[in-house]
Parts: sequence; structure tokens; C-alpha cells
Amino acid sequence: MNRLSPILLLISLLSACQNRSGTEQRESPDAFIPDIPRTWDSTALAGFDLPLATPKATPKQVSSPYYYQLPERIIYKSYPIYTPDREPKNYLAWLRKQEPQVAFDPANLKTEADWIKAGELVFDASIDTTVFPLQVVRDTAFYAPNKMPVSAEGIMPFARYVVLKKGLIAVSGLGCNMCHTRVMPDGLVIKGAQGNLPEARRLAKFFQNPHVPQEAVQGFARGLTATPWLADDPNTWLSQQPREKIVAALNAMPPGTMFRQGAGILFPPQTPDLIGVKDRQFLDHTGLNRQRSIGDLMRYVALNQGMDYLASYAGFMPGGIEAKILPPPGKAFTPGSAFRYSDAQLYALARYVYSLKPPTNPNRVNALTKQGERIFAQQGCVSCHTPPLFTNNMLTPADGFTIPEQHYKQYPIFDISVGTNPDYTLKTRRGTGYYKVPSLKGVWYRGPFLHDGSLASLEDVLDARRIRDNYIPTGFKRADVSTQAVKGHEFGLDLNGADQQALIAYLKTL
Repeated sequence: MNRLSPILLLISLLSACQNRSGTEQRESPDAFIPDIPRTWDSTALAGFDLPLATPKATPKQVSSPYYYQLPERIIYKSYPIYTPDREPKNYLAWLRKQEPQVAFDPANLKTEADWIKAGELVFDASIDTTVFPLQVVRDTAFYAPNKMPVSAEGIMPFARYVVLKKGLIAVSGLGCNMCHTRVMPDGLVIKGAQGNLPEARRLAKFFQNPHVPQEAVQGFARGLTATPWLADDPNTWLSQQPREKIVAALNAMPPGTMFRQGAGILFPPQTPDLIGVKDRQFLDHTGLNRQRSIGDLMRYVALNQGMDYLASYAGFMPGGIEAKILPPPGKAFTPGSAFRYSDAQLYALARYVYSLKPPTNPNRVNALTKQGERIFAQQGCVSCHTPPLFTNNMLTPADGFTIPEQHYKQYPIFDISVGTNPDYTLKTRRGTGYYKVPSLKGVWYRGPFLHDGSLASLEDVLDARRIRDNYIPTGFKRADVSTQAVKGHEFGLDLNGADQQALIAYLKTL
């Protein structure tokens, strides 16, 4: 065996040291150096939005210089909100003695786990402290009358207390946790899941108060949903109605749907499940935004936490006035639009969302589910809900939308309409003319179903009676109707009862 000379051995050792020098910072298995994209990057933004179904109204976003002049949000330490009967003794008095503490500091984040944990802080962070007044969450009337879900520990997980200064406590609002937290019947809290906060019901009750000016209720509806470029826009029509009609529209929304900006009140979308979103190529039910990288998820959060109110839709700015001039940076246009998340905060949040795992599935594989798996394949469900993601990540056109020829070259399109209600994607600011093919993973803990949440359960989805005009939807039903057919996605409706039972049993194992 040849032996290296002392000189060659020395050279070999030096070479090995040089080869390691570029990764010296990563010598610890936990070391992590983040590669943080620039959120408001003009090149990335150019291909981020899909055109709207009315192309001229496709939003023009604020410029990168304007965005980065907005002050960064400060994320403070927050504390759980207990129901009045479960709150620890002297809890609020103790909170009032606390000093505000900055909870997010990227300088302290050394490992990947640190960044993910910090992302959870961003997920729970407030962008507005007026949504839930302090006296509201401390009132028993906030809970039982609103059927407010709470955890097994008696915690209301959709918001948190924040110390603004010593002695001054507020309640966080409009954080990601508000819409994307689900409380299961046993009190288990699932962060990132399709949420079940009954906020529409609470807001409707608030708007019924005669001390709330009707003009404020109408202004809320207009800023939230108006699409004035549409002829006979139903959203603008609603914003001009007496408060009673707006209240009725809000009361029609079951938990699991949401009156999010740019879409509901008349056409509320089903609240999306964020667990597994890393594998989705499109964001929003209408595929409104593409997800090509973690940077796109960061952009999506920034838009949905205030920036879309500053966009121009054919000259219409949803934040209030149909203005041509943006407010000075740091001056509120609407909640969320006066500040921005830092790129580091958005990156941490995206890492946290990507890390989310589904809860332990109690449904076990057995002979019945194996039969259901065969039926799933025989019925052709796999063409759209393709394993292992149980989505083909494609866009399907809504009835009434003509696909522009160039779209076939730009986007993955499954050129068959499944016939579901087209209003959300044709009559809202989020309407692209398409619906994305959703994943079926985790349907056992989700509901209501379809993009508008019109069906409460999987059993309802496979109920052939739902396509009849005399059907009463078990989920969302428009306030102005007593019966309403839930048409479209008619796959499996002709299966016999035993096969439907097997198919549902299989779906619940995903």
C-alpha cells in the first residue's frame, strides 16, 4: 500500500480545510442561513397575478419604492384569551403589569427551527387592534350566543391579547390565526386549517346596533367587495342597500366561509386550508396568484394583509375613495395598509406555513376504504385529484368564461368546467374565470365544502338531491332564497349507497 509523504499529507489536509471553509458556518447540524427573497420585487410581481376575468380591471399594485417606504410592523409578544369562566385568577391584572416586548427579532434566529417558531409569532400577530374590543372578548355574550369555538383549555384561539404599553391591553385582530385556525369538537386547535370562527355572525350583530351609522356599514361593504367595472355590479348594489340587507347577507355565512376583501359578502369563499399549501401552484380558489417559490407566498400574504386595498382596479382603489393618489406611507387607508411586514417576517411566516402538518388522522385503512379507493379510481377522480397530492394543480374554467388562447401557453389548464357556481370567479375582484382544482387531503377535518362552502359534509357532496331547485343547502345559502340548487361537480352522484359510503370512508383517510 502506498503511503502519502508528509508533504502530500499536509497538502491533503490543507485542501480538506479549504473545502470546508465555505460551509464552516453550517458545521452545526442546526445552523441555518436563510435566503430571504425580496417581497415586492417588480419582476416577480409581473408574473404573480393572473389576469382577471375582466382583463382591464386586473389590479395594478403599488410600486416597489412606495411599498418599502411603508413602516415595518413591530410584532409584540402576545398572550392567550380565555373564556371568562376559565381565565386564571388575576390574569388581566397581571397582564397590565407587563411591559410590551418585541417578539420578532431576526438577529436572534440562528436555526431553521428558530425561524419556523418566529413565523408562528407572525401568524398570530395583529395588524389591527379594533376588530375585537377588549370588553367584547371578556363578555360571556361573545361566546355561547355566537357559538364561539374554544379549545379544551378554554382559550379562544382566533385572537390574542397584546400589551401596547404598561397598563394598556388590546386584542389582536386580522392576523392569519383569525381565519386559519380550526377548533375541533374535542377542543383540539389546528393552526393553518380551514378556520371556523363565526365572525360574520358577530359582525352582523354589531352592524345591527343603531349607534353604528348606516353609512359606515355601507362603506364597509363597498370597500370590501365593490367591482364597479362590472355592469350591474351586485356588490356595489349591496353596498347601497339598508343595513338590514347587509346584515342578512352576513348572517347567511356559516363558519368555514369568510367575508374576505375582494370577494364575499354575496359570494363568500370557503376558507382555505393552509396545511400542504407548499405543494400548490396557485393560491386562492380562483388561482388568482401563482406560487412559484416561497417568495410568492410572501407576496400573497402582503397583498391579503392590506396591500390589495391600495391596488388600482381600472382606477378603483378599494381602500375608500376612488382616488388616483395613494396616501402617504404610514397613513392608514384601511386596516393593514399603513404598515407592511418586513421581508424577514414574511419569510419566517412562509416557513412556518410550509412546516404545518395535519393532525393525526383517526380514520384507519380497512376493507371498506380499500373498496373506496378502487371506486375513486374507477370514477376517474384521479384525473383531477391526482395522488399523492390529490390535486393535479390545474385550473378549470367556470361556466360562462371563454379561455383566452394565450392562457393555454401560460398556465396548466384542465379545459373542462365542472359546472359549480361561477359567481365568485366572474363577479368579484378575485375573479379570474377559473377555479383551481383543490386537494382532497385532510377533508376529514375540513368543511363546509365546494369553493363557496355550500355543502356541510362529504355526504352532502354526494347527495343527488342537491342539484334540485328545491334543495336547502346545508352550508352557505344566499340570504334572499329559501331553497337553492347546489349544481356542478356531479361526480359520484349516481353511485349506490354502499359505494358512496366506501368512497367517503376512503376520502376520510387522506
